[in-house]
Amino acid sequence: MIIPVILAGGSGTRLWPMSRELYPKQLLKLTDDHTMLQNTLLRLADFDSMVAPIIICNEKHRFIVAEQLREINIQPAGIFLEPVGRNTAPAVAVAALKAMSMDPGALILILPADHLISDISTFHETLRTGAHFANQGDLITFGIVPDKPETGYGYIRKGEPAGDPDIKLTEAAESAFVIDKFVEKPDLETAKQYLSTGDYCWNSGMFMFKAAIVLEELKLYAPDIVTACKTSFDKGKAKQDFFYLDKDAFEQCPADSIDYAIMEKTNRGVMIPFNARWDDLGFWGALWNVGDKDDSGNVISGDVICVDVSNTLVNAQSRLVTVLGVKDLAVVETPDAILVSSLYNTQGVKKIVDTLKADNRSETVTYKKNYHSWGIMETVDGGENFQVRKITVFPETSLSLKGHSCKSVHWIILEGAAKLMMGNDTTLLSENLLTTIEAKKFIKLDNDGKQPLVFLEVVSGNKGKTDHFDI
Repeated sequence: MIIPVILAGGSGTRLWPMSRELYPKQLLKLTDDHTMLQNTLLRLADFDSMVAPIIICNEKHRFIVAEQLREINIQPAGIFLEPVGRNTAPAVAVAALKAMSMDPGALILILPADHLISDISTFHETLRTGAHFANQGDLITFGIVPDKPETGYGYIRKGEPAGDPDIKLTEAAESAFVIDKFVEKPDLETAKQYLSTGDYCWNSGMFMFKAAIVLEELKLYAPDIVTACKTSFDKGKAKQDFFYLDKDAFEQCPADSIDYAIMEKTNRGVMIPFNARWDDLGFWGALWNVGDKDDSGNVISGDVICVDVSNTLVNAQSRLVTVLGVKDLAVVETPDAILVSSLYNTQGVKKIVDTLKADNRSETVTYKKNYHSWGIMETVDGGENFQVRKITVFPETSLSLKGHSCKSVHWIILEGAAKLMMGNDTTLLSENLLTTIEAKKFIKLDNDGKQPLVFLEVVSGNKGKTDHFDI
């Protein structure tokens, strides 16, 4: 049994303004009609011995993660919610504890949720190689065979070939090496030297090992992490589709990566080279590198017109974007922000995000669209004393509303039907109906049907705030 463990935390700061604190890059559609998280799961669909995945994510992202899994018909073994970020080692510890409860002999495959992998066949062959060694008790990391001198990744140096030379190895097992050492992100000249030797691979952050053995190694090299994670796991609570790790215990857990915690210390480490197209899409220039280019070298998405433009990425999310007489730029438009940057300096976007955070700007945190357990709220328009939102209530869900104190709240039903209970009165909502939500009355909305209920909410008074949703 191989249990995929998808690490879906992180913020993806360098892909602002699309990536936000509450809507990070792994939850975005960056390369096709599926999000990065969805593609990470879909590329495992035809792999033998793979069972339902374990998802580790931030508590704030739980509803959108659950919705994205539902969209691709994935029923996870668990969605584990981290109350605070503690890097990858605690996430692996939690996943190993869960895997041990499912099967004491299980292998766990650790995959970040934000990687682009195009050659699925080669990826699967590489995973089979990893499983061969992991079943022997080795701790596997997958190294990306570099095709250029990259300064944005850490590297792993190959040691001796793995395996017993007196034993006939399988074809897959011949492409594995004992880990000699991990090295930090190099400067350009050092990266060129690494590339020329052929002895180094990029550190991908993908791993495979037996759950029991990685826990043994964590107990040996990082016992405080195991203690805190086990307490948090044991005291955690399952609710709806999620498992809430105990906050107090998890906050006591040291923050560390799995690389630093054990992989750089263990004598069990083996690297499997992965020689195929791979990228972690960490900045806009990476999206341009992997994107489909027109005759002028432009990567275009959305409603875009370019005239005399070359080698430029233009991404329009909500309106027409026109670009004239430029080259080597990244132009990214969202409903509430626009980025114009040198294509080759987009890693500096983090400086812009830091400035926005220092000014307490909401554009770093959220979009105008937010996911909840019962559906989606999207701000359409707003001003000093009004707000218009499009609200979608998922089928077979319900929500309750506190008695609001706004001047007026009106709902215009666009699609679907639902039962509205307002005070002692019950009304059936249906398409084209306009209803007024009375002030200071408790409201309950039940969508018992098979189709979503979609309506516009128009609020005036109370400075346009609509904090009456009890979510």
